[in-house]
Amino acid sequence: MVGISLALGVDVAPVRTLVQAPGTAMRMNAEHFHAAFQQCLPLQRELYRYACAKLALARQTIACIRFHAIEARLARWLLMTGERVLSEKFFLTQDFLGDMLGVRRSTINVAAVALQRRKLIRYSRGNVRILDRKRLEAVSCRCYTRIESDRRRSPQ
Repeated sequence: MVGISLALGVDVAPVRTLVQAPGTAMRMNAEHFHAAFQQCLPLQRELYRYACAKLALARQTIACIRFHAIEARLARWLLMTGERVLSEKFFLTQDFLGDMLGVRRSTINVAAVALQRRKLIRYSRGNVRILDRKRLEAVSCRCYTRIESDRRRSPQ
């Protein structure tokens, strides 16, 4: 959900949203959302649970960026992307991955080449293909299993 800030009483979102994969979405203007939110206690509960899950994800991601090696973080991000787009093939540029993982593009290139040499992924001009999910999970930091476990327990 984009705009969780509305459910938390903030009228203007302090961030911008970037869509990284194709798909469908629904849109509701803020006035209609406020009306529905005020009238529906189950919606309020679910959105508060969702906000809590997103905060937990943010905390875990910050710790991951601080403490884990880039190769493990890249493996985690690729696995998470595959989970969300429901495919082993997707498009992510090195610039985008660098921004998401807090490193330069050249660092992403080195990590991606290392994963390719181990035949875990295929990566060319932004086109990613996960070749061996189980072995890529083994290379990934523990954050992947923790984040995915939390995601499965939380509202989507």
